[in-house]
Amino acid sequence: MNKAAYSLPQGVLFDLDGTLVDTAPDLVNALNAVLQVEGRETLTLAQARPAASHGAAALLKLGFGNDMSEEQLRNRTRLFLDHYSANICVDSELFAGMDLVLEHLEALGIPWGVVTNKPALLTLALLDELRLRERAYSVVSGDTLAVAKPHPEPLLYAASQCEVEPAHCIYIGDAERDIEAAKRAGMKALIAGYGYIGADDQPDTWGAQGVLQQPLDFMHWLTIQAAH
Repeated sequence: MNKAAYSLPQGVLFDLDGTLVDTAPDLVNALNAVLQVEGRETLTLAQARPAASHGAAALLKLGFGNDMSEEQLRNRTRLFLDHYSANICVDSELFAGMDLVLEHLEALGIPWGVVTNKPALLTLALLDELRLRERAYSVVSGDTLAVAKPHPEPLLYAASQCEVEPAHCIYIGDAERDIEAAKRAGMKALIAGYGYIGADDQPDTWGAQGVLQQPLDFMHWLTIQAAH
């Protein structure tokens, strides 16, 4: 094996929302559909975008406040998921340049996968719409295992499906739980700085190996790794 091949990661895992795919437009549309049902003021994409990585509950709390009863949250979550599942890939798309990143990894023979806390029903539907499911070596959703991120097990499970040792795998995500999970799994981690990072987040304290300001930055990062 030559030095460059040895220095490259042997597997790459991606978070889904806010890292691999820009799902915020459809998620925010689902939130606004629930808000409209109750006659509430809707939110702009810019207002709700930072919450898009944190699931339906976070988006609903942003729209309705933190004083919801459990029943209200449950009913609103059902409406949210009904709307979202029916419109899961209207405006969602790969982040600009991510198609080239995936093609580059495939050309290098580096397996890639997805590890997300999104439920499998929604994860697989989205990946099918984008024709990514058959290309991924591993897809681990929030309910694939008994635990989810920041627990390291989903990442370890994905690495095993890719037949890659965790130490030779890298995980890319846009939330602190992503980086925590990667570190606990013994993987290198990169932050998707172009993702759904809020004004109160402090990614410089998460302990990642670097920050990608756009997906194509990962190709530059790979070039640097190959040179060492």
